[in-house]
Amino acid sequence: MINPKLMFENFKTKIKEHKIFLLIFITLISCLFLVLIVSEVVGIVNKIRQGHYIGADVAYKNTISVRGEGKVYTKPDVAIVDLSVVSEGKSVNIVQENNTKKVNGIIDFLKDFGIAEKDIKTKNYRIHPRYSYEKGMVPQIAGYEITQTLEVKIRDMDKIGEILEGSVGAGANQVSSLGFQVDNDEEFKAQARKLAIEEAKEKAKKLASQLGVKLIKISGFDEGTDFDYPVLKELGLGGGAEAPQIEIGENEIVVNVILIYEID
Repeated sequence: MINPKLMFENFKTKIKEHKIFLLIFITLISCLFLVLIVSEVVGIVNKIRQGHYIGADVAYKNTISVRGEGKVYTKPDVAIVDLSVVSEGKSVNIVQENNTKKVNGIIDFLKDFGIAEKDIKTKNYRIHPRYSYEKGMVPQIAGYEITQTLEVKIRDMDKIGEILEGSVGAGANQVSSLGFQVDNDEEFKAQARKLAIEEAKEKAKKLASQLGVKLIKISGFDEGTDFDYPVLKELGLGGGAEAPQIEIGENEIVVNVILIYEID
């Protein structure tokens, strides 16, 4: 026969055991959360301290800045010119056909003269309607104008005049934007940079002497490059005229540098 009193005592014992296990579990979870919170707070404090340190390091560092300029002069070895064909007419198809024939004639001439295909590029192609305007009337299309422009690189600098003259003879009726440049200018930029750095260092020495400070080390550097490319915007050439004499002169390559010194 089941003893009710004994059953009640067993029930009370199990309840106590569950309470103990629950208390232990809650205690462990609380300790874990506490450890995580403390760890996060310590990390934030360390970052704040580090940020203050970095900021102070930058704020209280003494520096001076000096600028130097280097110039190098060299003869250009590439000429770049725009050759255009401008055609007009009432029918867009006829104008386009005539314009295309002239442009193709120019391209054939250039290739026969030794200009590589990679140095001939179509830069612009435009079809533009021309309108007639009469008083009290809606403007009407009277015809069309087509312009196609080739950008040509000339590497034989002694033949520039002949190429321009021959292009006009082949059909070009606009020659513009003739300019000269150095195809591989890295060597000259390096020379100009060296001169600019030397000038900046000399300025830094004189400035440090005048200020009564000591140069520690270079902590910053900046560079800018400038090129002087002579450009002849428009050339008035007529078919059958004597080949023009083109003077290429020299190009100026300029490098500017800024050196930042830590001082004591």
